[in-house]
Amino acid sequence: MHPAYALSDAATVLSPALVFFPDLIRRNVARVVEMAGGPHRLRPHVKTHKTREIARLLLDAGVTRHKCATVAEAEMLAAAGAPDVLVAYPLVGPNTRRLAELARRFPGTTFSTLVDHPASARALSAAVAAAGVTVGAVLDLDVGQHRTGVPVGDAAADLYKLAASLPGLVPAGFQLYDGHNNQPDRAAREAGVREFLAPVLELRAKVEAAGVPVPRLVCGGTPSFPVHAALTDIPGVECSPGTFVLHDAGYGSKYADLAGITPAAVLVTRVVSRPTPDRVTLDLGTKAVAPDPPLEKRVTLLDFPEYRTVGHNEEHLIVETAGAAKYAPGDVVFALPGHVCPTVALHRDVLVAEGGKVVGRWAVAARDRVLTV
Repeated sequence: MHPAYALSDAATVLSPALVFFPDLIRRNVARVVEMAGGPHRLRPHVKTHKTREIARLLLDAGVTRHKCATVAEAEMLAAAGAPDVLVAYPLVGPNTRRLAELARRFPGTTFSTLVDHPASARALSAAVAAAGVTVGAVLDLDVGQHRTGVPVGDAAADLYKLAASLPGLVPAGFQLYDGHNNQPDRAAREAGVREFLAPVLELRAKVEAAGVPVPRLVCGGTPSFPVHAALTDIPGVECSPGTFVLHDAGYGSKYADLAGITPAAVLVTRVVSRPTPDRVTLDLGTKAVAPDPPLEKRVTLLDFPEYRTVGHNEEHLIVETAGAAKYAPGDVVFALPGHVCPTVALHRDVLVAEGGKVVGRWAVAARDRVLTV
C-alpha cells in the first residue's frame, strides 16, 4: 500500500468513504504536464473528479483549457475560473439553450461544443444566436469507436463548413476521441493512431484550403495520451486525458508509458460480516464503487491476503480468502476502485487527507445534472 494512504484517524471515518489525497493529485498533474511538454498542450476531462478544487489545482498548474461532458460540469468549470471549456458531447434539446445561457453568464469563458449532424448544428446555432452569444463548433470525427461523430470524409468537411456558416457558431477544430485505442502495448496504440491520423490531417488541409480554420485537434483519453503527447510536430494538438488526476486500479500498471501516475483516490471500507470461515463481507456495495468493470476487477483490496471476489450487491462486497480468520467485524480495509470516474459520481462529497489524516471534505459539485442553469 502506498504510504500516503495511511490514515491515523481511520477509526473515525464513516464507511464506505472515498478519500482524495491532494499531494498525489498535484504530483499526477505535474507528471502529465511534463509528459505533454507544457500545460498549453492539455485539455483534461473533468468527468473523472467533478470537483471545483481539482479544477483549481489544474488552473494553478497553468492548464487553461478544459473538457467536460455535461452542462453542469461546464458551469462548474466556468465558475472556478476556467477560461476555455469544451463540452465534448453532442448537445440537443434544452441543453443547447443551457449552453447559450452559460455563455451569457460567463463572458470570461470561451465555450465550445461538438457537432456531428446538420440538425444539431442548426439547433445549436438557433439557441446561441437567440441569446446573442457565440460558441465554438468542434467537429466530432468518428475515428473508430462508432459512438458519436461523423466519419472522416467529404460529408465531414461539408458539415464543418456548414457549422462555420451558421449564426453564433465559430469553427473551433476537430475532436479525435479514440477510446477504443487502449491496448496495453504502446506500439499497438501508436499503430492505431497512425491508422486514423493521416486521413484526419488530409481533411484538415482540405477545409483550411477552403478558408475555414481548424485551430485545434482535441485528441484521445488517458490510454492514448502518451501517443498524442508525442505529436509535437502537428500544430494545435490538445491532449485530453481525464483519469490521470485520480488514476485507478483499472489502469494501474497496465500502461508502462503512464509510469509516475499514482492512484490518488482510495475507498475506506469495513468488514461487516464473516459469514463462513473463508468469506469476508465488506460494506463496499455497488452504491459506493462502480460496478461496470467485471466482478473481479471492481476493486483492489490493499494489504489484503490473496482473495477472490464472489459477490457484489448494493451494500455488500463478498470475497473469499484463506486469510479470512485475520478479520473481524469492524476492521478497516483500504481499496482502489477499478473505475474511478463513475465511482466518484456515486459520492456526494469526498474526504480529503493530508499528513496522514483527514483534514476536510470536498463536494462532488458536478455529479448533479443541473447546478443553476
